[in-house]
Amino acid sequence: MARAATTTDAFNAVAEPRRRQILDTLAEGERPVNDLVAILRLSQPLVSKHLRVLREVGLVQVREEGRQRIYQLDARRLRPIHDWLATYEEAWNERFDRLDDVLEDLKEGEGDAKRDEQR
Repeated sequence: MARAATTTDAFNAVAEPRRRQILDTLAEGERPVNDLVAILRLSQPLVSKHLRVLREVGLVQVREEGRQRIYQLDARRLRPIHDWLATYEEAWNERFDRLDDVLEDLKEGEGDAKRDEQR
């Protein structure tokens, strides 16, 4: 099956680490392109390229303010990713709960061993 184009699928768009860095930065608040360039220490053309992809899949919105383009995160478009990960989160939580039980048993076993030594 053919892979969806990066510009049509939020999953593919966020697969690129620099795009995730941009989203992380925009999660803190809206920013002009030049701020993103400075914060991420990337070239302006590279940041603009990634912002274009993120904009095309709807993960960021842009508005013009004078000569600046201000970008902001549109977290609603991350919902399909969140929903997909929720399935795995349940499995992780079950495993962590089992691990907590094992650790608690080990702690109780250590306590029993110390009491036996003191006798």
